[in-house]
Amino acid sequence: MKAFKTLLKIECKLSLRGMDMVIFAILMPIAVTIILGAVFGSRPAFEGASYSFLAQSFGAVSTIAVCAGGVMGLPLVISDYRNKKILKRLKVTPVRPGLILAVETVVYALYSICSLLLVYGTAAIFFGYRLGGSWPLFLAAYFLVMVSMFSIGLMVGGLAPNTKTAGMIASILYFPMLIFSGATLPYEVMPRVMQNLADLMPLTQGIKLLKAMSLGLQAGEVFLPIVIMLSIAVICTGISIRFFRWE
Repeated sequence: MKAFKTLLKIECKLSLRGMDMVIFAILMPIAVTIILGAVFGSRPAFEGASYSFLAQSFGAVSTIAVCAGGVMGLPLVISDYRNKKILKRLKVTPVRPGLILAVETVVYALYSICSLLLVYGTAAIFFGYRLGGSWPLFLAAYFLVMVSMFSIGLMVGGLAPNTKTAGMIASILYFPMLIFSGATLPYEVMPRVMQNLADLMPLTQGIKLLKAMSLGLQAGEVFLPIVIMLSIAVICTGISIRFFRWE
């Protein structure tokens, strides 16, 4: 436990010095929340809707940090540590290399949780937003989406042969999901053709799940997203455990 705390403290400091996650996981979601609140205010999501456009978008905006940490941050840091032989060196020390992976996962989970709190605080303080659904159900869905997205990152980072390849794959996954899954560009304003393409992205299904939980919609609407999120988590985690490259 002491080794875990020490590594976590060091990795948090290194990550904060890089500033990438501060920008993409903390500042960007807050900026998107302010823009949506300033543009749409308390305007209904659609004619006759009982909730506002901002309320409809809260679940989506809360996934920006999850996407940044899981799909971009984790693959890059894992491949970088392997490329620098850090994972190999840890194998001959009392600190097992698996511990560093656990620490990195916790670091990006902390970013996601901080981002969620700040996004909610910004929406609540400046635009009067309140969660329409159940907090326990929303948080359960949020952690399911987090586990699913992080499993993708662990798989990419664990299998990519080098940092360059990991960066390329992470970029291919990250930017389309950031823009077209509904995390930044609202899903509801997309043309039907683009919505159909967005439905193929795993994060889109996670966002649908979080929207339903945050708005308190009926459980029947979240069955498919839950199945998809669970399937991705199980498959990607299994592949990363089976084929992970330590060196």
